[in-house]
Amino acid sequence: MAVATFRIWRGNSEGGEFRDYTTEVFPGMVVLDAVHRIQAEQANDLAVRWNCKAGKCGSCSAEINGNPRLMCMTRLNSLPLDRPVALQPMRAFPPIKDLVTDVSWNYRVKKTIRKFEPRPPDDGNGTWLMAQADVDRVQEFRRCIECYLCQDVCHVLREHSLHDYFVGPRFLVHTAALEMHPLDIGSRTGDLKNQHGISYCNITKCCTKVCPEGIAITDNAIIPLKERVVDEYFDPVRKLFRILRT
Repeated sequence: MAVATFRIWRGNSEGGEFRDYTTEVFPGMVVLDAVHRIQAEQANDLAVRWNCKAGKCGSCSAEINGNPRLMCMTRLNSLPLDRPVALQPMRAFPPIKDLVTDVSWNYRVKKTIRKFEPRPPDDGNGTWLMAQADVDRVQEFRRCIECYLCQDVCHVLREHSLHDYFVGPRFLVHTAALEMHPLDIGSRTGDLKNQHGISYCNITKCCTKVCPEGIAITDNAIIPLKERVVDEYFDPVRKLFRILRT
């Protein structure tokens, strides 16, 4: 048994401050365990969002010592407990209360992405043929648990608040899952270029680093989408063909 101090942000949309709470910690505990202990014993009104406590629901996203992480997957023995552990809500979204943020913007963004458009079946019996490699390619993107840590760490949203111009890494992954699906015939390159602001991403790979599911967001989703936009709108040969067609 040991004692640790947690410096937790307390407040709401109008403002707040950090408050220190000291509590006993035990081997095997994660940050969420400590928060629950503080909530039960010292701060009954502490607001924190959580659900599965297994790293699969994405609910307990927060910033731990300034780094976007899942509280249920961050073990205390991985943190320096000789000084206060700072906990605060995700900075990319408006605070509601304490560690809880309003992430509803993400759901509105998702509605703007063109839906899956399947090509006609390859025979008259509703059967499609596809290569297993093409199927495997998009399965990685389906591991996303929508914790929005990638959105929070992205400087375009976190530092510059360009929510009206950039959909963020999570929805570039969602778009990639559709664009690269072997049965999809829809095109979203125009939306990526104009409405969804893919050019704002400068591929720092910060989103990949914080993904709890290990999705290679930058290499496997964002860069291929950028290449599609470049091929479609900036390739000189294609540009000439578009001019001739008009």
